[in-house]
Amino acid sequence: MKDDKRLKRKVRNSYIVSTVSLTLVLFLLGSMGYLLLAAMKVAHTLQSSIQVSVELKNGISDKQRTALEQRLAGHELVGGVVFVSKSEKLEDEEFRRMFGSGLDDILDENPLLDSFELTLTAQSSDRERVEAFIAEIDQLRGVAHVSYPALMAARLHATVNKIRFILLLFGGALLFISLILLNNTLRLAIFSKRYLINTMKLVGATKWFIMKPFLASSITQGMLAGTAASALFALAAYGLDEAVPELQALAEASRTGIGIFGAMIGGGVVISGLFTWAALNKFVNMKSNKIYLY
Repeated sequence: MKDDKRLKRKVRNSYIVSTVSLTLVLFLLGSMGYLLLAAMKVAHTLQSSIQVSVELKNGISDKQRTALEQRLAGHELVGGVVFVSKSEKLEDEEFRRMFGSGLDDILDENPLLDSFELTLTAQSSDRERVEAFIAEIDQLRGVAHVSYPALMAARLHATVNKIRFILLLFGGALLFISLILLNNTLRLAIFSKRYLINTMKLVGATKWFIMKPFLASSITQGMLAGTAASALFALAAYGLDEAVPELQALAEASRTGIGIFGAMIGGGVVISGLFTWAALNKFVNMKSNKIYLY
């Protein structure tokens, strides 16, 4: 009687330990995925923040300017086009502060040029394509000069690519280590039931009959762990929203959060089911005389 209670307690404890372990791993992976998505969003925003100034010649007609704007806006490397007139530039506070308050007394006429301010897309990381694009628009009729911060853009893209590589490498290593530890935990949970599995084999139970209740239990375990991990992640995300609201905005928290919740629950079911099936398959196919060697 005491042995039966002790056995039941051990099985229950192993189930609780494996469920908690699965919950923590899913929470860790979900949080890491959320931070990776936020970092990738920041990297994409940085790569999309490079601007090109296309200054126009004096005397260009409105029709030519409109045609030029449409051509620039339709290019795949251009994310946005804003027209800035030379009068707007002259009235800019920062520009006037550079030259002092007596700017109107010094200048007889506005020496600045109208321009289009182009915001490039993340595809501008391809240096050859950007250089070809700059050379193309520099030859367009009505364009006086094109200003492109080539050195700054090259450094920005190189830095962002390095950060992406490091984050992906770190995330992959964390995923690999977490899955190994989780696999060991679930194998130990099945290991504690090896004598029960062997007994069922001795009385003539089929392989599927033995595995079915364990797999059903693992699916339930995965769903519970995924739900608990989602709840922990929701609390952590709420804390991040209070401490660093910019992170939530960059990661588009509403859609990202829902996706991560679903991934946690689905991942819990898949991981728990696969690892449990692998461990069960080993002990079900093992000969009875070898069970006692473990």
